Amino acid sequence: MEFKTTERGFPYYEFKDFYGEVCSLQKSSLATDDCIWLGIDKAKIEEFFNGPLLKGMNSKWLEINPEDLKHSPENTIHIFSRMHLSREQVKELLPILQRFVDTGEID
Repeated sequence: MEFKTTERGFPYYEFKDFYGEVCSLQKSSLATDDCIWLGIDKAKIEEFFNGPLLKGMNSKWLEINPEDLKHSPENTIHIFSRMHLSREQVKELLPILQRFVDTGEID
């Protein structure tokens, strides 16, 4: 886990998940509440291929390039992949996360 700061000076940690996806935990700039951003930095779009595997396919899940999506050019596509959490929400998550750290279980 690497500690960094954004261009605006907000602290964040960057790390990779189990699958090597770049993730971060960042202090939010939200003015009304203390919050953090947590999650994968670059979301993938995948489509499940509902048929037999074709030659060269290793999986039924196919990654889709966002530029290949069909949409109106005047529109922008956003795929949100991070969570915006308040201090209270984090407080609620901590026992679950701690239980996972201690036991490998979440229940």
